[in-house]
Amino acid sequence: MEIKDAAKREMERMKEIFDNIEIINNKNADEFYSFAENYFEDGKYFFEKGKYIEAFEAFIISWAYIDAGVKLDFFKVDKKIRKYFTS
Repeated sequence: MEIKDAAKREMERMKEIFDNIEIINNKNADEFYSFAENYFEDGKYFFEKGKYIEAFEAFIISWAYIDAGVKLDFFKVDKKIRKYFTS
């Protein structure tokens, strides 16, 4: 698989995650969400610039923040996207 395809797949996965996540109201959840969202936005920027490795990395870091937040009960995720998480 080409890195461009991998980056695009991760971008689409993260969009689906952000569309189906609920923040549990606490300070740490907001921080984790903000970090994840910023990395996601960075990834989209890199993707648009043709920097697919950087985009892929940013999407993975974004996912890691959400995944950790799910484990820490900072986020509630829809059952249809639970498959994306390690918890």
